[in-house]
Amino acid sequence: MRVKKESVDEGLYSFSELVREAPLLEGIPTGVPGLDSLFFRLVPRGDGGFQKVPLPGFPRFAVIHLTGVPDTGKSLIAEQFALAQAKRGEKVLFVTVELPGPFLVQSVRERARLLGVSWEQVTENILLADVAKHFELREDVLALSALIERVVSREKIQHVVIDSITGLYEGKEMMARSIVRKLYHTLKSLYQTGLFVSQKRSSHEETSAEAAGGYAVPHIVDCTIVLSKFVVTTKQSSAFYGKPVGDIVRTLRIDGCRVCGHDTRTYLAEITEEGIFSLKGPLSEGGREQI
Repeated sequence: MRVKKESVDEGLYSFSELVREAPLLEGIPTGVPGLDSLFFRLVPRGDGGFQKVPLPGFPRFAVIHLTGVPDTGKSLIAEQFALAQAKRGEKVLFVTVELPGPFLVQSVRERARLLGVSWEQVTENILLADVAKHFELREDVLALSALIERVVSREKIQHVVIDSITGLYEGKEMMARSIVRKLYHTLKSLYQTGLFVSQKRSSHEETSAEAAGGYAVPHIVDCTIVLSKFVVTTKQSSAFYGKPVGDIVRTLRIDGCRVCGHDTRTYLAEITEEGIFSLKGPLSEGGREQI
């Protein structure tokens, strides 16, 4: 049986055909003090070399993966990112999978007050998809993708946050890759900047990128940020990290980003008493460097 030529060539494009659809590389604020400068592009210098120029912020249209064990600041970063966009007048769809909608509103309202984002900016620019309440959306990734497509088109959404994507494949981890891949391609087709929050198993090494469900997320998404925490237990670690014994040390590392250049160092992080996540400075072999 002869195969039709059009079926063989389906999906084949030249670069000149697709260049019109290729976005320019630009940064958008992360909402996290100290994080924007860690993403950069390389531009030519007069001597034939290259220099780093901050974007600054997350690369627009990238899908960013935030992963870590509980209480490392993942949801705080997600909320701060959403609020930073709302303050700029850009619209966000926040998909809450774990925390019921009214309680997410409570958290975002308090965070907005602390960050100087008006409630009017929040209500005008952040929409909420309460997947925690609607079981059918949590169990059917096609239905969730269809909802995202409709809302993005109707409301002119520019950013999508899913907290957490792990909750979409609990109890069916063999399907984790297909679920993550479907949502990833949905956001890419819609030209969205996305944040996927995932929960690491406690059995995974603290600074590794593996998420619950095995290796479902990091190799699919555009960028992975690993968050970690541990308790200071010795005088040596106390001196190194500048914290007393018994305190918690939090760190952040960009594990990879295929869209642009990024700082590869591990950074000290903190969650303030007000509940704001920020970076303090990179670690060095001899101790702490300060920004």
